[in-house]
Amino acid sequence: MSAIKENTNNTKRIAKNTLVLYVRLLFLMLVTLYTSRVILDALGVEDYGIYNVVGGFVSMFALISAALTSACTRFLNFELGKGDPERQNIVFSTAVTIQWGLAIFVAILSEAIGVWYVNNVMVLSPERLTAANWCFQFSVFNFCMNLITVPYNASIIAHEKMKAFAYIGLFQGLAQLGISFLVYIEPFDRLVFYALLLMILQFLTRYMYQVYCRKHFEECHYRFVLDKPLLKHMFSYSLWHLIGNGAAVLKNHGVNLVLNYFFGPAVNAARGLANQIDGAVNQFVGNFMLAMNPQITQSYAKGDLKYMLNLINKGSKFSFYLVLILSLPIIINAHFIIGIWLKQIPEYTVIFTQLTLIVMLFSALSKPLITAQNATGNVRDYQLVVGGINLLNLPGSFICLYFGCNPQSVVVVAIIVEVIAFMARVFMLPKTIPSFNPLTFLKNIGLKCLLVAGIAVIPAIIVDYYLPENFFTFVFNVLFFMCISSVVILYLGCSYNERTLILSKVKGLSSKFLKQC
Repeated sequence: MSAIKENTNNTKRIAKNTLVLYVRLLFLMLVTLYTSRVILDALGVEDYGIYNVVGGFVSMFALISAALTSACTRFLNFELGKGDPERQNIVFSTAVTIQWGLAIFVAILSEAIGVWYVNNVMVLSPERLTAANWCFQFSVFNFCMNLITVPYNASIIAHEKMKAFAYIGLFQGLAQLGISFLVYIEPFDRLVFYALLLMILQFLTRYMYQVYCRKHFEECHYRFVLDKPLLKHMFSYSLWHLIGNGAAVLKNHGVNLVLNYFFGPAVNAARGLANQIDGAVNQFVGNFMLAMNPQITQSYAKGDLKYMLNLINKGSKFSFYLVLILSLPIIINAHFIIGIWLKQIPEYTVIFTQLTLIVMLFSALSKPLITAQNATGNVRDYQLVVGGINLLNLPGSFICLYFGCNPQSVVVVAIIVEVIAFMARVFMLPKTIPSFNPLTFLKNIGLKCLLVAGIAVIPAIIVDYYLPENFFTFVFNVLFFMCISSVVILYLGCSYNERTLILSKVKGLSSKFLKQC
């Protein structure tokens, strides 16, 4: 009974943290989308494309960072599940040491390779070369600051203190909004000034995370320790993650470089804007999983596999539903939405946006599977197979563009690769978690999600086809689709218990709202 009560409390905490993160996200999403509009107008299409490519090149080194970030988060969550404060401090201190060493390594490597790339390979106007170099230097510093913030971020997430995470995120959003307007009054060069202000913001954010963690978490007081078995385990875990994370970076930023090579900065600007919309939608799923991930890892550490599998199933299903509700109105009304959002619309922005959101639908199903695999610590075979599949994005995109395909072909390649990677994740998980049944998962989760999407999308497309494109049609389409999709999700995509719980929560919130009115 105590385990059931604990799991019930954990589920309530997931719901509470998800709500906190969504309040943060709604604000940040509006700020981010508006900021993108202002920055595009302030910088112009070429400079916006340059920043997207330069920032993307620096972020290619994130494959190393992301591997160690995953290790840090996993090991902290695991030790919290075990309940050993001393081990928690050792893991945290080891992570800080590693991240500082990595930041120095990345800075040296970036200067050695990145400066050469910007000056000899990147396609841009000669008069913007100096600005691109300054932008690159600020981006490197920004990235290194982000690296040494990782252990503090991981600690907040592991302790599920999402309010702190939300407040600091709100500060970042407001600061970015302020930066977007300050760019208009720049004293020298708008692109350089923009990159400089973002670097300063990253430094301030890192300091805020450090102060909060030192004040609230006992283990977040750094001391130099040399735990060789832990270092070996973390590095082994991280090295295998390099393959998967490297594939993810090449999928996004590597393909960006290929697009720049064939088409120049204007197409990079279009893809960058599409990624802004995709990122806003992805954050909804990311925040849902951010609240759920610690429980998946900690339940594995405790040996409560039944609860863990329940979280995997619910996480995959509801992640997909969240993306479906948010993305389909954007996909159907992309031209109208982007026309309202932007003053200048780079060519291919609409089609990039539509196809990228389709990739996100399939990616949403995979996120809990990835967390579950990482929780086991046995990631070698998984990263070799799934990472190898994801690596196909870069050569596949290059081949398509080399033989004259349109720029959007790179996203079509991404859709195909994402579907194959999802199937690989499903059938590899039983190797480390034998109680996971891939066929049952595909039947109860995968096929059900696709069926829900298929039934929900048909009436939305029909209504959009027969109505003219204007603001009132757009509002009607969004409301109509959200109503249709909600009904289909509730009565076809959810179990009886899930439907009863959701309806009771909605009824309770409605009653409170009516009483206040």
